[in-house]
Amino acid sequence: MGEPAQTPFKTTGSEWLLPVSEYLGFPLDQVNFLACQLFALTSAFCFRLYLSPAHVSPLVRHFVAALLGIGFLVFCFGWYSSHILAVVVANYLIIIKADLNNVHRYSMVISMGYLTACQVSRVFIFNYGIPSTDFSGPLMIVTQKLTTLAFQLHDGKSDKWMHTYIWKLSTLASLSHVRPSLIEYLSYNLNFLSVLVGPCSNYKEYIDFIEGRHISTRLKQQHASSNRQNGYNKTQDPSPLTAVCHKLLVCAGCMLFFLTVTRSLPIKYNVDPDFVSQASFLTRLTYAFFSIQAARPKFYFAWTLADAVNNAAGYGFLGMDEHGKPSWDLISNLNIIGIETATSFKTFIDNWNIRTGIWLKTVCYDRAPKHRLALTFILSALWHGVYPGYYFTFLTAIPITIAARAIRRSIRHYFLGSRVMKLGYDILTWAATQLAICYTVMPFLLLAVNYTIVYYRYVIPRFNQIILLLQLCVVLRSINLSMYSYM
Repeated sequence: MGEPAQTPFKTTGSEWLLPVSEYLGFPLDQVNFLACQLFALTSAFCFRLYLSPAHVSPLVRHFVAALLGIGFLVFCFGWYSSHILAVVVANYLIIIKADLNNVHRYSMVISMGYLTACQVSRVFIFNYGIPSTDFSGPLMIVTQKLTTLAFQLHDGKSDKWMHTYIWKLSTLASLSHVRPSLIEYLSYNLNFLSVLVGPCSNYKEYIDFIEGRHISTRLKQQHASSNRQNGYNKTQDPSPLTAVCHKLLVCAGCMLFFLTVTRSLPIKYNVDPDFVSQASFLTRLTYAFFSIQAARPKFYFAWTLADAVNNAAGYGFLGMDEHGKPSWDLISNLNIIGIETATSFKTFIDNWNIRTGIWLKTVCYDRAPKHRLALTFILSALWHGVYPGYYFTFLTAIPITIAARAIRRSIRHYFLGSRVMKLGYDILTWAATQLAICYTVMPFLLLAVNYTIVYYRYVIPRFNQIILLLQLCVVLRSINLSMYSYM
């Protein structure tokens, strides 16, 4: 979803739906994407009902999932899909040839290097534009999957690492030296359920899903943790229909919000010369707040629809909730309520693009010997692309996150004495978080340097003073802790 198409696009993808694009006034790439996701939703139901493990072999399921996924890539991106296929093939050669002690390093360098090269070429060729054949999204998802699998293989080989960090890596199961076959590898990386928009999932959980062990394994783990009798294998697999319908309703609400609100609050109006020069500071800040709020539903729509597609195929079962009802949020990429009610910058990040957060934590944060937060944000910026706005956002997020942690440790306990004080603290920290989001996330949406400079210089210049104050708090907090340690 995005701005209405006003000029014809040159695309390497399919032009079959060009009349639909012209009629609706949406770019062809967005129409192709939505068509593929709706077809994937229908195919997912058929995949669960007619190609279940009880009816066909895992080989057939792998083949169909991979073939449909490759078909989606070719339909949406044409020959540009060769970039995605090339990096997948290159990493498979690494998987089968490289020493497992180093396979994660080779995979990370090749995958991130190729992704960055493609991102650089797009910036220089298209001059900050987003062409209709923007294949970077699927390439970003594939990069996560390729490196996730490589790190899993390495962790299965490295017993010392697994014993030291297994409590941190519950989402990464050891593969114990077993290298995947070609069809398993292609199915995991290119399956139609997640090839366009993700999410990145655990390789072993995906194989369990294909082979029909996904739900029983999750129930077994849940029953083992709660010391209940192992009756999980005697019950019929729960249906995802209710969860899928609920998520499709969320998608419909997001689409309606986009059509009625988002398109009337364009992000770039924040740096419009007339608006910047004539509007008051409070007006500029208010518009920044609501325009960022309005920009979120398009992400909500894409990620929730992707989650519904996976659920429709029978993938994503988390277990039974406290009410005894099935939960299908294992690979959910966001928690909308958690985002909108976040009372800290960390809480916002933890509920936004969840699977990417897990990937960053497992391949960088938990492994970095020092400066973990800074290295993780830098890797996140590099993974997103080379637009300057990304680096403004993620580099600015580092001091804000550190400052928020220090302030929380220093003052939060003073507000836990009563419900009223705790409620006041939550309201205050929610407002502070939203202001921090306005300051930090706007460059991510504006992308270009000139827009970002205008925003920081004219729209919310007083935030710079606030950031300096927060950094001073961090320094004072560090000095205080250092003095305390010597006492």
